[in-house]
Amino acid sequence: MSERLKDFREFRERMNARILGAGNLEIKRFFALDTRAYEDGALPVKTKELMGLVASLVLRCDDCVTYHIVRCREEGTTFDEFLEAFNVALVVGGSITIPHLRRAVATLDELEGMA
Repeated sequence: MSERLKDFREFRERMNARILGAGNLEIKRFFALDTRAYEDGALPVKTKELMGLVASLVLRCDDCVTYHIVRCREEGTTFDEFLEAFNVALVVGGSITIPHLRRAVATLDELEGMA
């Protein structure tokens, strides 16, 4: 994993701990809801992470895209599966998602050590 992705993960974990450590019940509940949504159920984790990736691309959240690319890769998502998910995001989100699609592919390449 690249230094940028390590830094991304460390920052995310540190800030999540800081936010959750503040003790706000509503924030804790939302974080728990988010975590539980991606657990194995009628849909497998890999499918849910791909859905999260598509939604993140359509919503144009690069941090979320990075997170879901890493999680999808951990779940064994292949390059061809990523391309199909990227295509769904492009069809749903339109051309405005193209810059985020570029960064998503760059992140995937970085994760795979191709950058």
